[in-house]
Amino acid sequence: MTKAKKDSLDEKVAQKAQKIDKKKSEFLIALKNKNGNISEACSATNVGRRTYYNWLEDDETFKQDAEDAQESLIDLAESKLVENIKDNDNTSIIFFLKTKGKKRGYIEKQEVDTTIRPISEIEFDGI
Repeated sequence: MTKAKKDSLDEKVAQKAQKIDKKKSEFLIALKNKNGNISEACSATNVGRRTYYNWLEDDETFKQDAEDAQESLIDLAESKLVENIKDNDNTSIIFFLKTKGKKRGYIEKQEVDTTIRPISEIEFDGI
C-alpha cells in the first residue's frame, strides 16, 4: 500500500470516528432530554438499540455518561419526593421511611408461625 493510500485511509478512519463520537454525544443529550428513556433517545437520534448496547459494551466513557444521564432522572425523582415530604404528603413520608429508614425500624414485617406440631395435636374436625 502506498503512503498516499495509507494516509487517505487513516483520514477516513479518523473522520468515521469523529462522526461516531458526534452521534454518541447527540444520543447522550437525547437520553438526558428524554429522561433516560432509551427507546425515545434512539428514535430521536436515529440510533438502533443494538448500536446503543454495542456502544455500552465497547466504550467505557460512553457507558459512564449514559449511566449518569439515567441517574439524573433518579435525582429528579428524589428531589420531588423530598418536596412532597415537605408538603406533608403521608404516602411520600411512609415510602421514604420504609426505604431509607429501615435501620431505624421503619419496616413492615410479617410474622409466620413455623412451629411444627405433631399430627396428633392437629384438629381435623373443621375440615
